[in-house]
Amino acid sequence: MVFAPKGEENTPLSAIQEEVLALKKERNAVILAHNYQVEEIQRVADYVGDSLGLAYRAEEADADCIVFCGVHFMAETAKIVNPDKPVLLPDMDAGCSLSDSCPAEKLAEYKEAHPDVYVVAYINCSAAVKALTDVICTSGNAMKIVEKVPEDRPILFVPDQNLGQWVSKQTGREMQLWPGSCYAHVLFTQQSIERLKLKFPDALVVAHPECVETVRDNADEVCSTEKMVGFCRDSEAKEFIVVTETGMIHRLQREVPDKTFIAGPTDTCACNECRFMKMNTIEKLRDCLKNMSPQIEMPEDIRRKAYDPIKRMLEWSK
Repeated sequence: MVFAPKGEENTPLSAIQEEVLALKKERNAVILAHNYQVEEIQRVADYVGDSLGLAYRAEEADADCIVFCGVHFMAETAKIVNPDKPVLLPDMDAGCSLSDSCPAEKLAEYKEAHPDVYVVAYINCSAAVKALTDVICTSGNAMKIVEKVPEDRPILFVPDQNLGQWVSKQTGREMQLWPGSCYAHVLFTQQSIERLKLKFPDALVVAHPECVETVRDNADEVCSTEKMVGFCRDSEAKEFIVVTETGMIHRLQREVPDKTFIAGPTDTCACNECRFMKMNTIEKLRDCLKNMSPQIEMPEDIRRKAYDPIKRMLEWSK
């Protein structure tokens, strides 16, 4: 899938997108959308970004309610930092295979057996897991966070072993890695990227650190989705193979409209979409604003415990 330079012109908003904007104004809501959301949703969002940027926007949201177009753990994060505001998620079933790979009870058992461990958790985890950690990180700030962990403490990195492996190599800090991964990112293979490189020899490969090591080692740049925008904008190259969820290309086309983007393929498909991210639709976004439902809820003791490591991340990232 090749996305040629788009130029500056946008198609007019649809009737349902206009309805979403009217409802947003009526509810005094802020719409936060992850880079992997469909283009229809990205165009009506107040902010489109990666997990770190979305966490900051959620914390400083000046609105009566927050609509989070992403997956469940992201909306939970917004609720953790905004306990007194309703946080809506268009589809409550929009989960995450990576988050599911680290059940809170299993992490609690590990901590009981290793009481001295310092737990660094990738933000892609449940509120219950966040409540058991010392600090949260995102792919955009993981190296900075790990470098601030006291050197005399052994580190457990949960739940993404691929991101953890990459961070460990970049920082030189040894870490115990939880055996979790993103089902979408591990579908990218060195072979599938190499085949595409033969067709586009001048294209630079930019890959997300959730990819496996062989893919990362063959990329020209490994970075978070947010940093992909800056890399593609500032590079002299005109073509980029984007090795992450395909929704990212919508954002890249808007902010870097004069360049060509090629969706990173898997061995079986020309693109790679997360089935959970795509559960949110513009119709579900409209309906959740109209009905003020479904809303994120969690026990207050879990929320309070999960708040501290998130707040620590936000402070350490400044």
